This record gives sequence, structure tokens and C-alpha cells, in this order.
Amino acid sequence: MKDFLKFTLATVTGIIISSVVMFFMGILTLFSMVASSGSETNIEKNSVMVLNLKGTLNERSEENPVNMLMGDDYSSYGLDDILASIEKAKENENIKGIYIQADYLEAGFSSLEEIRHSLLDFKESGKFIIAYADTYTQGLYYLSSVADKVLLNPKGMLEWRGLAASPVFYKDLLAKVGVEMQVFKVGTYKSAVEPYISTEMSAANREQINAYLSSIWGQITSDVAASRKLTVEELNAAADRLLMFQPAEECVKAGLVDTLMYKNDVRNYLKRAAGVEEDDSMPLLGLTEMINVKKNTPKDKSGNIIAVYYATGGIVDGEEGSPLSTNEGPTIYSDKVIKDLRKLKEDEDVKAVVLRVNSPGGSAYGSEQIWYAVSELKKEKPVIVSMGDYAASGGYYISCNADTIVAEATTLTGSIGIFGMVPNVKGLTDKLGLHFDVVKTNTYADFGTLGRPMNEGEKAAMQTYVNDGYDLFLTRCSDGRHISKEALDKIAQGRVWTGSTAKELGLVDELGGLDKAMEIAIAKAGVETYTVQSYPAKESWMNSLMNLSTNSYIKSQLKGTFGEMYEQFGALKNIEQCDRLQARLPFELNIQ
Repeated sequence: MKDFLKFTLATVTGIIISSVVMFFMGILTLFSMVASSGSETNIEKNSVMVLNLKGTLNERSEENPVNMLMGDDYSSYGLDDILASIEKAKENENIKGIYIQADYLEAGFSSLEEIRHSLLDFKESGKFIIAYADTYTQGLYYLSSVADKVLLNPKGMLEWRGLAASPVFYKDLLAKVGVEMQVFKVGTYKSAVEPYISTEMSAANREQINAYLSSIWGQITSDVAASRKLTVEELNAAADRLLMFQPAEECVKAGLVDTLMYKNDVRNYLKRAAGVEEDDSMPLLGLTEMINVKKNTPKDKSGNIIAVYYATGGIVDGEEGSPLSTNEGPTIYSDKVIKDLRKLKEDEDVKAVVLRVNSPGGSAYGSEQIWYAVSELKKEKPVIVSMGDYAASGGYYISCNADTIVAEATTLTGSIGIFGMVPNVKGLTDKLGLHFDVVKTNTYADFGTLGRPMNEGEKAAMQTYVNDGYDLFLTRCSDGRHISKEALDKIAQGRVWTGSTAKELGLVDELGGLDKAMEIAIAKAGVETYTVQSYPAKESWMNSLMNLSTNSYIKSQLKGTFGEMYEQFGALKNIEQCDRLQARLPFELNIQ
């Protein structure tokens, strides 16, 4: 017995000591990773930049210590880093070309379009772009089609089938548990409420979805046709053949792919493209190395700043840490944005501000507060909005008063409309055997209690409140865009538009990406020398490590695995966290 206890104690002690040692080794490893990632990259001759895309694309890069520590091959990329790296690759004479390793990337078409434009600009240098994939997703094929040569595994697959939107409807699910959503809205096309009150799309929603899907697909096929020297008709015919289930040779015959090749042979193919002998070295520079390449621009001494402020995610009224701040993923907290924009307004060195908006909207009240902060900033210096994948509903609200609005052709914007939802859980409480009674001093003193649905007086008051919110939204957009409220109402009504159509309607001024918005901001600022600074400041890796929970790591992996379905169920999960009055798109438009 004594020997058993000694053995057990020794084992437990060993486990504890090993755990402590492993913990400190992990921390030391993380420190060495961070230190090495910050060192400047020296580019050797005959180098090739590699875009190895496997993960999620965000507006800005994010430090993720857990992913670094675990060596996870599923990555999070910053659009800002990718665009900057492509520009540096174009400028550096030692870099011969770009190799796109297309795997899987969760990204909107607007972001892919912006990268594509950057790659087209890169090709102006005369350097090559080569793309390879075992399986091309539709989005990454759109991106890769810009390459001089598109390579595919001989047993690989190319997804090219067109676009579809498949909203998820929760009405019957909610009914099974005894919950009814009491909905109040303005806007024939304001479809964000439909999943909670219907089992299929309304005619108006089907009309708008068909319109914006056709617009996005038209842009995609037009761009691919130009790069691949095909016609749009040929591309649509290929989509209708469902090439992904046919032999890879059919992709070559259709003109979508140039060469079939195993991945093992790609390196020598790249060497031939770079003019390098097979026995010679050809350094490959990933995004991490390219981020640390020094840019070939002289340091600005003027003190002039062109600020790029990122407003990404759903809009929440208040500040982080408030009861409504539990949204998953990037979030726009109105109080923080207001404070940050006020600082930019007061900073005399800041000569212009590019407001980068990538948001489906959210709190109508929070959107109004940010609108006012943008309007105050505009009094002191030029404000240019650059729209990302989404700048709709509340995202358009905070954009509408800028001096100039720039969007990609595939950006989803507009959706000028308001809605409110109040759950009626009486059916659920009845099933649970809960009963309520009330004593009140006034007619509506018990408004919002669980024991009953809203009465007619409350419904009328709520609808008036929503109507007033819509009228204010129209007023803000009318004043900002210099369109009469009557004319604006005809293209509002909650309808979603693509950037290309929005430009025709006057909701957007220019088509282009962040670089186009920067050009306009610099011209309006009237400065010749300047420094570009991004706001708000990124969280340091140490703060990321302190704030990152195991739960958030698991969420990031689930999001990467389940994609849009994860967002759909996230929307249902967060019903109770929403403001009563919302200016937002459906949480995820579920474009496939």
C-alpha cells in the first residue's frame, strides 16, 4: 500500500511538473514566434510571393496567439495586409511573380473583387501570376482567373455553378417552442424579419434577391470572361454543365483552366516562369514574410495624416461591456466610434478621413449617433466612405452623409428601412405551466411582460415609433445624398442594391476599393506628402492572449467549418440581445 501511494504521488507530481514545464515552453515558443514575425524580411533574387489562402478574410489582420501556439493551419487574413503585400511585390525587383495557392477562403465577393483589382494592377509590372488548386471554390476561382496561368490537379475539381441565396426560416421552429415574433417594419423589401414570421420568401424579397444576385453574377462573369478571353454566354453554359462533377479535362476544354498538374510539379513550373534553373533556389515568400518587407517609400516628414477608420461588424448602441455587447465577431460600438471620430476631428494633423464601412447594420439608435459624429467630423475635414462587402441599412445610415461614397460593384448596400421585433412567449410559458397576474397603475404599465402578447394600443404605438424611425432615416439619406425624400423613398423601402446599381441610383458616387477612396481623400485634403494611419489601433498580441478565451477559439474554428450556417444560428441565438428598433440586413445573406 505504501509503495502504491508513493508511486501515485510521484505520478501526480510528474504530471504537474510536466504541465508547468510545457506551459512555460509554450509561452517561450509564442514569444519567439512573435519576435520572429516582427523581424524585417530580406528579399533574395528570384523570389516569388505566395498567397496561400486557407481560412477567413477580415478587413484587418488580427493577432491570434492561440492559433500561433497550436500551429493551426486554418488562418485569419487581413485584407489590408494582402493588398499591401501585393503592392510591395509589384515594387520589389527581386520578386518575379505571385503564386496563388487556392484552397478555401471565407470572404465576400466585394473583398475578392478588391484583391482581384490589386492583382490586375500587379500585372501591369510585367510580372507573372500563376494559380493552382486541388479544388477551386467559386469565389477563389473568380480571384484566380486573373492569373496568367490557371493550374488544376488532374483529379481535381472546379466549382462553377452560379449563385444562389437560401435564407433559413425559423417560424415553425419558434412555434414548436411557443414563441411568436411580433414584427413592425417599414419597407416593402425589408426582409430581415421574414425568417421569423414566414416559411418562404415574399414576392418582393424574391425580386430583390434575384436582382442583386444577377448583378453580382453579371460582374463575376464579365470579369472572368475578360481574363480568360471567353464570352459571358460560354461561362454561363459551363456553369449549367456542373463542371465540378466532370473530369478535370473538361475544365480545360471549357477554357477555365490552362493546365492539369499535380501539386508536386508546381514548383518547377514556377521556376520556369521565373527564369530559374531547376537546380537553383527560388525563395517563396508567404504573407507573413511579405508583411515584414519594408516598403520602398521615403519617410514622410510633413506630419500630414490621412486616416483610415475601420467600422466593421454589426452596429450596437453603447460600448463594449454593455448588456448588448455580446455579439460574436467584429462589432461596431457606437460610443467608441463617436469618441474615436471626435479625436480625429480635433487632431490638426489629420487632413482627411477614409471611413471603411463593412456592416450589415444593427441598432437604429446607434446608427443615428454615429451619423451625427460623421457629420461633425465632416465640418472640419473631408470624409470619404469606402464600402466593403456590406454597407447596408445601418451601414448605409452611417455612410450617407460623407463627402464621397465609394463601393465595389459587388458591394451590397442600400436597404434603407427600419424594423422592430418583440417576442411573444406566452405559448412557451403556457407549455411550461407558468401563469402570470398583474396589478398596474396605468394602461400600459405592464408593457413587455412575459405573460401576454402586445395589445392593439401597444402595437399601434410601436408601429408609429418604427414609422418615425424610417422617416428620420430617409431624412438623413436625403440630406446627405441631395435626393428628395419622395424620390429616395422609391428606391428605399428596405431594398438591397449592389454597388454598381447603387451608383446608377445616386446612392454611391464612385466604383472602386480602398485605394480609390484614398485617392479621393488625398485630392480633397490638398496634400502632396502624407502618412497613412489606420484606426482604431489594433489590439496587441499580449492583449489578445489575455482576452482570448478557449471559447472564442472554438467559435473561430466552428465558424471556419460551418461558414454561413454558423452565422444563421448565431442570428437566432442573439434575438434577445437586439435593440427594439433595428436597421439591418438579415444577419447573413447566405450567398453560395
